[in-house]
This record gives sequence, structure tokens and C-alpha cells, in this order.
Amino acid sequence: MKRLLNLLPPGTIAVGGGLALLGAASYVHLGVAGHLLEASDYSSLSVLWSIVFTIGLGLFMPIEQEVARLVAARRTGGLPPGQVLTRGAAIAAAMLGLFGLILLGLGDLLTERLFAGDASLVWVLAGALAALAVAHTTRGLLSGLQLFPWYGTQLGIDGGLRIGLVAALGLAGIRSPFWYGLVLVVAPLVSVVCTAPPVLRAIGGGPPAPWRSLLRGLGLLIVSSLLAQVVVNIGVINAKLLNPDDVATAGALLSALVLVRIPLFVFASLQASLLPGLAAAATAGNQAAFQSLLRRALGIVTALGAVGSVVATLLGPWLVRILFDAPEVLTRVDFAWLSIGTLAYLWAMVLGQAILARNGHRAQALAWVVGTIALAAVTLVPMSTALRVEVAYTVGSIVVAASMAVLLRRSTQTISPVPPLETVASSLAPGDYR
Repeated sequence: MKRLLNLLPPGTIAVGGGLALLGAASYVHLGVAGHLLEASDYSSLSVLWSIVFTIGLGLFMPIEQEVARLVAARRTGGLPPGQVLTRGAAIAAAMLGLFGLILLGLGDLLTERLFAGDASLVWVLAGALAALAVAHTTRGLLSGLQLFPWYGTQLGIDGGLRIGLVAALGLAGIRSPFWYGLVLVVAPLVSVVCTAPPVLRAIGGGPPAPWRSLLRGLGLLIVSSLLAQVVVNIGVINAKLLNPDDVATAGALLSALVLVRIPLFVFASLQASLLPGLAAAATAGNQAAFQSLLRRALGIVTALGAVGSVVATLLGPWLVRILFDAPEVLTRVDFAWLSIGTLAYLWAMVLGQAILARNGHRAQALAWVVGTIALAAVTLVPMSTALRVEVAYTVGSIVVAASMAVLLRRSTQTISPVPPLETVASSLAPGDYR
């Protein structure tokens, strides 16, 4: 056991504990909602859930990653992180404001096409995105400073509150999707407030963080992150758009995806420490450490994905009925497709971290663009609604992983020592992109 723990990147256990609680909260959240809501309401909640985490993670996870990367580089050079946090928060606020304007313009369309006429879910969507913006920005600081106990605490409070709030809704017999969606707003905001002390201490001090060092990489990273979330979440939304009258399939697909993506929750605990670890090795020019950490991460997610695939394929149809009261519309074949896609997606996520640590933002974005094109092409193939989105997810994920492997292997960039201050100021200069 001790040898196995030594294989994990630093901080994995601390973050993993909080993430385990947050992951459990997802199952409790959807499970209680699935048992209490009508099929049409659960379908609307499923679409809301998918949009929140597609857009929210797509826009704000890149800010967390870039803040973590630049804070880690400053930490290596003995510089305070406050200016990076300030810049990251300003960018998150600007993105949130822009998306708010989009919601104002498209609110009526979203209400009718995706939320079955329930306009309150559009407001929940806006609130949930605001909560994710605040949470991910602060997590970037905590990760970059290697304050993983604080990071894990924020995740754990978020998850614990979701479980408590949803349990209260269930005991009260609440049957409105609005209240189950509102949990996605309240829980992360409270978790940020409870873990504010190290964030507040980091504010201010140190030389300014150049806007260019954050923005040049961030644009490409947002493209990658948004497309990554599209690949993993668009199936539920597509099922609703392809067949609006089939309220069972969208809800069943979300329940199935949450089940087969258990390994992704585990990877998230690795990701918080993997990127800073790879970036530190790249900054120090330590090729051996970089390759060793990458191999260990790939080995861990492969084992997780393989075990998860077997369990989901054999027990998936039964589990979604028991846990989420999902309609019996998916078979073991459906779960097999989703499980294979999740394993390939895990490979893509790890390889993407390696490319990003080498400042390969352009290469990472290219891989996700190619994979999304493959997903869209398969979605257009005439098949049943469920099979169409499942095969598209799997093919898209495989194409992304294969593209990243080729780009990483063909890269001629070598990891050479870079002074930490230079890393902060100019690591995202145009010549560093591939």
C-alpha cells in the first residue's frame, strides 16, 4: 500500500478525499431528483446539469489551470501569487459578464427548447456559472501554492452541502427542478467562503503579472477545455435536441454517464497536482521526472478505466434503475460504448496535461478540435438516438487521445531549465506554441 501511495503525485490523497465526497454528492443529488421528479422535469434538470458543467468547466477550469501553473512558477521563484490571482479573477468576471449577456439574449429560446418552458432554470444556470467562476479561480491559487488540504476542504464542503441540501429537499418532498438546480449555486459559494483565509492572505504583493502571459495561453486553453466538456457532456443535450419528445433518453443518459465517469472523479484528484508537478519538472528541465510522472498517471487512469468499464458494463443497467430510478432504455451494449469512451477520455486528459505543461496550448486545442469534428460527424449518422450519441462520444474521445499521443511524440521541444521569473513573464510568448 505504501508503495502504491508513493506512485501518486503529491496532494492526490488530500484532494481525493474532498473529491470523493463531491462525487458522492453527484450521485445523491441525481438519485434523489430522479426518484422524486417527473420524467419531463428530470429531463430538464439533466440538460441544466449538462450545460452547467459543459460551459462552467469549459470556461473556468482553464482559469484554474493557468492560475495554478503561473502561481506554481512564482512559488518556485519565491514570488507572491497575489497579482496572478487578481488577473485571474478579473478574467473570470469578464467571461461571466459576457455569458450573462448571451443568456439574456437567448433566455426565451433556452426556456422553450431545453427547459420545457421553465424560465426559472435559466436563472439557476446563470447562478451556477457564477458559483463555478469563483470556485475555480480560488482553487487555482490553492493548487498552485500546493495548499492541497485547503483545496480538498473546499471540495468536501461543496459535496457535503449538496448532500445535506438535497436530502432536505427529498425529506420535504420537493418536486420542482428549480430547487434541485439551486443547490448547484449555493453549495460551491458557501465552500469558497469557508476556505477564504489562504485566498485572502494571498491578495496583493509582488511584481505585476503581465496580462499577456495569462491571456495568450488562456484563449487556446479555453478552446481545449470547452471542447473537452462538449465531448463528455454533449450527448445529453443532443439527445434532447434530436428527439425532444423522448424525455426518458436524456435523463437515462445522464444517469449512465455519471455512473461510467466515476474514474474521471478520481482523475480530477490527480489533475489538481499533476499539472503543477509536470510544469515544475518542465521549468527545472528535468526530463526524467517529467516522463516518470506522465507514465505513472497514464498507468493509474488505465487501471481505473479498465476496472470501471467492466463494472459498468456488467451492472450498469441495474445500477441506474436502483440509484436514479432511470427508465429501462439502456442496455449493457450502451454502457460498454460509454465505458470505452470514458477510458479514451481519461488518456486524453492525462496527455493534455503533459502537452499543456510544455506550453503546447495550440497542440492541445488542435487535438480537441479534431476529436469534436469526429464526434459531430458520427452524430449525423442515422442510428437510434442513444446509440448515436454514445458512439459519437467514444469515437470523439479516441480521436482526441490518438491525436494528442501523436502530437506529444512528434514534438521536438525539449524541456530545458527556465528561470522561474522568465516562466511567469514570457513562457507564453508566440515562439513557444506548437
